[in-house]
This record gives sequence, structure tokens and C-alpha cells, in this order.
Amino acid sequence: MRFGIQHLRKRKELGKFQKNLEKFPHPHVKIRSLDNMLLVVAVIGPLVNLPQVIKIFSLKNATGVSAVTFSLFALFDIPWIVYGLVHKQKPIIISYTLWLITNLVVVVGTLVYS
Repeated sequence: MRFGIQHLRKRKELGKFQKNLEKFPHPHVKIRSLDNMLLVVAVIGPLVNLPQVIKIFSLKNATGVSAVTFSLFALFDIPWIVYGLVHKQKPIIISYTLWLITNLVVVVGTLVYS
């Protein structure tokens, strides 16, 4: 689900050089709305970890939550953040920074309350 932002950036960049590709932003309002919705999802997406965070810290119990899995999620967020910084893509930077933070909070909670 996180790869959609990359698609938007690629479409925008390639559209400058190849005339047979769709324009970005798209002239059709429905497609442009879909593009904008994807950017909103990129920011809201990391919030899916919040129920896990709330459960771990409110119950002070992380039984069944894998610190390894969430550590790997966090590890794989880092190249995306670097990519966003290199290409100056704020949506990628914001989204993956939020993913990194929520994944690390789950890892810390899992280590503390396991």
C-alpha cells in the first residue's frame, strides 16, 4: 500500500519527457481526486498502528506482538525517508517518518511490556 506515492512521483517526472503519458496533475477531476486521496491516505495510513500502541501501553502487555516484525518495518522505512529527502518529496518524507515513529513506538512497547 505504501508504494502509491512512488507511482505519483514517477508519473509526474516521466510526464515531463514522454508526451504519451498522462499529465500530472491529471486534467480529469475524478482521477485528480484519486491522486489527492492517495496523498491523504499516505498521511493517515501510519495511524493504523495506533490501536496496537494504545493496547500495549494501556494494558501494559505486549503478548503476541513481535518486536522483530515491527523492527523490520521500521528498518525498511528508513530507505524510503532517505529517498524522499534525496528527491525532495514531502509526502514520502512525512508518510514514512510517521510509519517509522509508530513502528518504533510499538517496538519500544513490546520490549518494555513483554
